[in-house]
Amino acid sequence: MSISNMNFLERILYLLQRYGVSYLKGAGTTLAIALVSTAIGCLIGFVVGVVQTIPVDKKRDSAAKRGLLRVVKMILKAYVELFRGTPMIVQAVFIYYGLSQMFQIQLGMWSAAFLVVSINTGAYMAESVRGGIISVDPGQMEGAKAIGMTHVQAMKNVILPQAIRNIMPQIGNNLIINIKDTSVLSVISIVDLFFVHKSVAGALYTYFESATIVMAIYLTMTLVTSRLLLLVEKKMDGDANYELVDTMDIGNQLRTIRENDGEGRRG
Repeated sequence: MSISNMNFLERILYLLQRYGVSYLKGAGTTLAIALVSTAIGCLIGFVVGVVQTIPVDKKRDSAAKRGLLRVVKMILKAYVELFRGTPMIVQAVFIYYGLSQMFQIQLGMWSAAFLVVSINTGAYMAESVRGGIISVDPGQMEGAKAIGMTHVQAMKNVILPQAIRNIMPQIGNNLIINIKDTSVLSVISIVDLFFVHKSVAGALYTYFESATIVMAIYLTMTLVTSRLLLLVEKKMDGDANYELVDTMDIGNQLRTIRENDGEGRRG
């Protein structure tokens, strides 16, 4: 039977039977790019966000340190604004085609794909991390410094663990966005799920049927990811009931951490 004589459901079954493996491979590519790039983007975002929140003390810090921090923060601010203010599809074209033509920098399409999604995610995560750090009660930092912790020790042991929990929903949101937004990478010939859809629909003129299949796959991936992230958030929340602990014991533990870090640097 010709595909033109089939009804809607028959055409969907025909596409699944003939191109089902291609759809699954495209979905696998989409997930791989989204997962890896979100992880790298989170690392970039954490570094940028932490640097942006480094305090400047006009009395204690030298003029050279203040100047260097100001320049670094300006560069990072420009990076965040640039990649948050331009579409990912334009960034992909610029990096993959533009760098090659203008600067003779040859990037493979896979390298370009991971680079584009990673630095785009990093720009969004930088602001999330900065907001997460700022959301922590300033008294936490003051208390850590009061017992002798340096800024780095206080960030590592007191502030960042709380900030990470605060921004977990945003990390999950970025992952879900990346699962969907990787569709723009078809512009640099990445064979993801959307690229497979365009190829199948263009060959058989089954745009509506192929789009229905692809939408169902995207929805499945995002729903499963969302549920898994909710489980992670609940795990990080811990038990519903908490036991009171000795605050003096917490102080002793923090002093031990500080002393161990100091011994490690001297060693």
